[in-house]
Amino acid sequence: MTARDAIGVLQQRMNEEIIGQERIVERFIIGLLADGNILVEGLPGLAKTKTVRTMAEIIDSKFSRIQFTPDLVPSDILGSEKLYEENGMRTFRFEPGPIFGNIILADEINRAPAKVQSAMLEAMEERQVTVAGRTYRLPKLFIVMATQNPLDEEGTYRLPEAQKDRFLMHVNISYVDMESEFKMIQQAHQKKSANRALQPNKNAEKISQEMIFAAREEIEKVKISDEIERYIVELVFATRYPLRYSKQLSIMIDVGVSPRASLALDQCARVIAWMKGRDYVMVKDVQSVIHDVFRHRLIKSSNSTFNENSNDDIVDIILQQVPAPA
Repeated sequence: MTARDAIGVLQQRMNEEIIGQERIVERFIIGLLADGNILVEGLPGLAKTKTVRTMAEIIDSKFSRIQFTPDLVPSDILGSEKLYEENGMRTFRFEPGPIFGNIILADEINRAPAKVQSAMLEAMEERQVTVAGRTYRLPKLFIVMATQNPLDEEGTYRLPEAQKDRFLMHVNISYVDMESEFKMIQQAHQKKSANRALQPNKNAEKISQEMIFAAREEIEKVKISDEIERYIVELVFATRYPLRYSKQLSIMIDVGVSPRASLALDQCARVIAWMKGRDYVMVKDVQSVIHDVFRHRLIKSSNSTFNENSNDDIVDIILQQVPAPA
């Protein structure tokens, strides 16, 4: 089995379990292949947690689920040094926390206070944690997939901008269509009748981590032209210097996206091209992921808030104002 075949199997098996959310499944796989963290936002009951768990069960990986709550402390995530007695001698030994996994589900990440969010920064960016002055490396395959409740729900905290920037993409998940919901009901009845757990077949062969790393190596070889790279940069600069493009944009944006947005857009476009079976990037690859890459990095103005313009609305205008290469 080639790396492309393995990812195809992963996508197919996930879509069989997560009915009607093909776009979300694709975004999760993009994050996995781009080696980036994913922030997923949506109302309860939309299969956010199930999608992450399903991916982890199909891949030969260690899955960790961290339930973020207002009383969570950093040691609950990172681990701590504990005192042990051996042969009459007392010694401290580091006990790793749940962050030492391959696929980390940070469930309802915006329910935890600032100290916990700060503890996540080093892990998400540096792939390491520091406890009691000592640094511990995280596994080679490491990705945080965080779920977030809408900010207007009670008991939530706004994530710091620095932490949001560490997420490769911010994906919105919505209700499925009527036909998909009908299939969900049928699937649930079929599984209960067969007396099976509502999980992927655990007897099926798991996809090895080596396949994920092989796919990443192939993606690095995907070609992207200078014209498309300049297009990516211009899309980014349209958020920072909007007046150059239109007065409308200039009154809609307070702060543009960071340099991480350029890198993320480039990497995600390469992954999309590879998943489509191409070894080169097209303009449509960039345009297909720009909303997810920019959504959490743009800071809109009070004027946009007053007029109920979303960040996605702003990105739509940017795509209209910035000419795409032929």
